[in-house]
Amino acid sequence: MSNYENEKAEARVSIVVLTCNRRARVLGLLHRLKFHSGDWPVIVVDNGSTDGTAAAVAAAFPSVLLIRAKRNLGAAARNIGAAYVHTPYIAFCDDHMQWEADALRRGVCLLDADADIAVLSSCIRNGVDTNCDEERDTARNLKFQGFLAGACIVRTRAFCEVGGYWPPLFNGGEEVLMALDLAERGWRIVYAGNVIARSFSPCYGEADARNRLLLRNTIWVAWMRLPRQAAWRVTVRQFRRAYERGCLWRTALGVVAGLPRALSRRQVVSSAVQQTDLMPEV
Repeated sequence: MSNYENEKAEARVSIVVLTCNRRARVLGLLHRLKFHSGDWPVIVVDNGSTDGTAAAVAAAFPSVLLIRAKRNLGAAARNIGAAYVHTPYIAFCDDHMQWEADALRRGVCLLDADADIAVLSSCIRNGVDTNCDEERDTARNLKFQGFLAGACIVRTRAFCEVGGYWPPLFNGGEEVLMALDLAERGWRIVYAGNVIARSFSPCYGEADARNRLLLRNTIWVAWMRLPRQAAWRVTVRQFRRAYERGCLWRTALGVVAGLPRALSRRQVVSSAVQQTDLMPEV
């Protein structure tokens, strides 16, 4: 039996798929995953779909563990999927992504070889990630902002240690808070050029709403984890961007509404973590 087959038999990684109202797309994804991943566990979190996604998945893939959220929880729905994982690693895969053949095996080998790695940031192709390079066998320190939540491989223990994704962020830059908290605890986030995922044009719905969430969340995370002076700099920059995009007042209202809750979780990270590139525009 090959090493690859051994790794499959040991079920070192579980695949957690997040989907919402993308029935045809997630069915296609699951067909491809079944072909590439063999017997590795697959967990689908249906994030409050209203288009029959859950019923279609249950009918077509009875071996998949299907979890039905009553409403759209945003990024925090991944926490639910992670709670059902019994493997050392989790490969997150949103419904517009697809892991290439051998990507998960490569990821498992990298994580097995270095116990300090919490997250493998994948090389994303089809023009989504300009940081994708041609490294074939190694991982390197991450030199850009965070990682993409919907296409990464994480160490289950590290993910649970930081409590997963913070629900109020909903969707948009939710990775930054986790990246800072992981780094503060001594975990590493690395980019692996040989762990490849492909993007099939995500459907985010209203672009303006997502932009406002990104701006709002960046400000919240700054006030949760950065010194006041740095947090003010981030806030001014994000409000300037909101003004340029014609959404200043709506962004400001969103920031103010949730700022007390963010400040209640304020815990400034060390100067070493502040000097990384994990927090944008510090």
